[in-house]
Amino acid sequence: MSMLSAIHLRKEYANVVAVDDVSLNVEGGEIFGLLGPNGAGKTTTIRMIMNIIAPDRGEVQFKGRAFDETARNSFGYLPEERGLYRKNRLLNTIVYFATLKGMTVAEAKRRAYDWLKRFDLLAYYDRKVEELSKGNQQKVQFIISIIHDPALVILDEPFSGLDPVNQILLKDILLELKQRGKALIFSTHMMEQAEKLCDKICLISKGKVVLEGGLSEVKQRFGTNTVQLEFDGDGSFLSKVRSVEHLILYENTAEFEIGSQSGPGEILREIAQRVNVKRFELREPSLQSIFLKMVGHEG
Repeated sequence: MSMLSAIHLRKEYANVVAVDDVSLNVEGGEIFGLLGPNGAGKTTTIRMIMNIIAPDRGEVQFKGRAFDETARNSFGYLPEERGLYRKNRLLNTIVYFATLKGMTVAEAKRRAYDWLKRFDLLAYYDRKVEELSKGNQQKVQFIISIIHDPALVILDEPFSGLDPVNQILLKDILLELKQRGKALIFSTHMMEQAEKLCDKICLISKGKVVLEGGLSEVKQRFGTNTVQLEFDGDGSFLSKVRSVEHLILYENTAEFEIGSQSGPGEILREIAQRVNVKRFELREPSLQSIFLKMVGHEG
């Protein structure tokens, strides 16, 4: 039995269908990526799962039962639109939200101190929220979403505003929650983060599911004729190389598919005449390239 099931969800606003027949199942002990470009319907889907808005059609089940208010304390939610009481003090803010989830003040303070220490925020416990940087406010919001030890954690763009060090810290904590059997829904349009973390994905485009399944299975579905290239030099010529298809080009790296007209050896020889090749690896496509292939015309 899935921890969470969303079944044929639909939501329409003023003749615009925001979510159209979206279904998903999330198990305990897994990170589920709800992916898509901006405006694809990810946040609307999450709001229906959280019972913040009601679907026009479909239903949400938690542990096999229809969602109701008794299940709410089993959820943790980090919304995309961050909202903290800016004039309140940091510890008081965390404790207040924890008590809304049924915790005692004493237990909330104990856990709050533990999490503030983990996020290197203990020195700020008596500061006003508005005195914190954007990244530190983000960490406080995350603490609020998990302090009550929820079974299901829903995170809408959780890495937004975090520097690389804190992105690694958050990633480690998400993996810890997964190992403890929590179900996590990770909504993002940042494919690199999703590829590192997710066990399963559901890609939404224009409110519809266009791709879903286990991450490794999805990548295998798109074949193994993708080249990941590292080089020194000017790679702009790659767009004109015969059989280089679906090119994603950066300063010193590229990813592309090999067309049927040429083999990898022939393409490598041609590329090596123009730039210094540091790595030429034939492998499954990245989630970023799959994303662009499926919804590259959007966002």
